[in-house]
Amino acid sequence: MSNVLDVLEERGYVEQITHREELRELLAKGPVTFYIGFDATAPSLTLGHLIPILSALHLYRAGHRPIMVVGGGTTMVGDPSGKSEMRQLLKPETIAENVERFREQFSRFFNFEDGSAILVNNGDWLLDLNFMDFVREIGRHFTVNRMLAMEAYKSRLEAGLTFLEFSYLLIQSFDFLELFRRYNCRLQLGGNDQWSNILGGCELVRRVEGEEVYGLTLTLLTTATGVKMGKTEAGTVWLDAERTSPYEFYQYLRNVDDADVEKTLALLTMLPMEEVRRLGALEGSAINQAKEVLAFEVTKFVHGEEEARKARDAARAVFGGGGTHEGMPSTTLPRGRFAEGMDIVTLLAETSLVSSRSEARRLIDQGGITLGQERVESIDRVVTLEDFSGNELIIRKGKKIYHRVIVQ
Repeated sequence: MSNVLDVLEERGYVEQITHREELRELLAKGPVTFYIGFDATAPSLTLGHLIPILSALHLYRAGHRPIMVVGGGTTMVGDPSGKSEMRQLLKPETIAENVERFREQFSRFFNFEDGSAILVNNGDWLLDLNFMDFVREIGRHFTVNRMLAMEAYKSRLEAGLTFLEFSYLLIQSFDFLELFRRYNCRLQLGGNDQWSNILGGCELVRRVEGEEVYGLTLTLLTTATGVKMGKTEAGTVWLDAERTSPYEFYQYLRNVDDADVEKTLALLTMLPMEEVRRLGALEGSAINQAKEVLAFEVTKFVHGEEEARKARDAARAVFGGGGTHEGMPSTTLPRGRFAEGMDIVTLLAETSLVSSRSEARRLIDQGGITLGQERVESIDRVVTLEDFSGNELIIRKGKKIYHRVIVQ
């Protein structure tokens, strides 16, 4: 059986490793406890978070023990990595709410009941730290010169770097030390922008405990052109179905560029690499089969098979391949509101396809709104019951956003 590190590398997850051969040997010997941290900066995980989640699942299924760390403590500070200015500080109650949302989402993917996986909040050990004790025990192991040479800090010196942000490296490094002490955690995974923070944790454990631990950074979810994936016209692609519906989630993945199909299948699904390569090698119109598999598999993983089927059927219906519109985002309105007609701007506002009436007018002027098969040419267009097929009307915004209006 392949070493799980080989699997992660083959699928394209790995960017940097502190000591590759030593880590590979450690993973081959037996169960290794490892951790990944997630700062609770939003009320939901995003599509990009599937990279660390799935990399952890590969390790988990190979018999290793994951610790999913929710940053109830570190989020109070905010990671400066990759930021040109200071993050907005969240209220403690907002962070606590986000932490609970993360707990719920992680529980879909890992079994925290039998001890094979662990879920912790670093606020449990960070929020009650004594400042003087912390700087005496931890701060003395970090030199300012070395910290300023790190890209996360160096790039911010001219714009301004607060002491609050400067302390982030210390508290995340302390996480690794605390997890080593509590659970014999030997490996930290994180995004490639976390390399400096991970090195800090490895060095701290070595200095304080005299033990060797390891760090591994993961690729970020980007397109073939280097653009970060997970953004749409409507904003971020969330794992929370209330924020990004299963249909919208499916459609985002169904519409990835041809050049990104194989890479995305390898990173976001558990399909065998032989199948990933077969699908990625399809050309012409056949590549759409691979995109449908990608969208279905990832939507099933996040939202369950039933929702994935609904989303697939709705997408097939839109593009003329059969199926129903049932899984499409929809708005139900009283039939009587269309008896004398509803102007198109009001209808777009009612469906939340636009954030304002001015946006609706701009989209219409640009030819960006379609009712059924008819492009809307004027803001004076009035929608009546005659526009409906049965009890529904499909509105398309731009090229890829569809919404179903139902009358009853």
